[in-house]
Amino acid sequence: MLSQKVEQALNKQVNAELFSAYMYLSMSAYFESQSFKGMANWMRIQAQEELTHAMKLFDFINDRNGRVLLGPIEGPKTHWDSPLQAFEDALRHEIHVTSLIYELMNLSQAEKDHAAHNFLEWFVNEQVEEEAAARQVVDKLKLAGDHGAALLMIDAELGQRTAQPAQ
Repeated sequence: MLSQKVEQALNKQVNAELFSAYMYLSMSAYFESQSFKGMANWMRIQAQEELTHAMKLFDFINDRNGRVLLGPIEGPKTHWDSPLQAFEDALRHEIHVTSLIYELMNLSQAEKDHAAHNFLEWFVNEQVEEEAAARQVVDKLKLAGDHGAALLMIDAELGQRTAQPAQ
């Protein structure tokens, strides 16, 4: 059974993951409006991953006889001045989510909740991948600058991303 503190923190993380999905969908919509279909695809798949993360947490809370309580989801930003700015926001967001996961890990240790700690290790590893993926795109966009041909090449590359089954 979950402690009240762990249950509340996990519910808060469900909300954070749902916000992440909402934010990435907003970014996808922005890229669609700018005719960057590949970048829109990358963000849409990222949104799907965040929904998967939220459902992993949702199921874990239920499996531990906890109570999922969904709260309001804040509205995301809807405009960026460039693809680089959007991906920099995505990277900053992933770094923030990593800090939230670390806080959950610390709480699970303090509460001696070994099951939660073990469960959260998947998220720690996932965040390494999330940050690296966003950072790689940021680095490419910085190299491309305002060169249209380079941006189109990056867009085409990002359009090749496919959804990976959750593990």
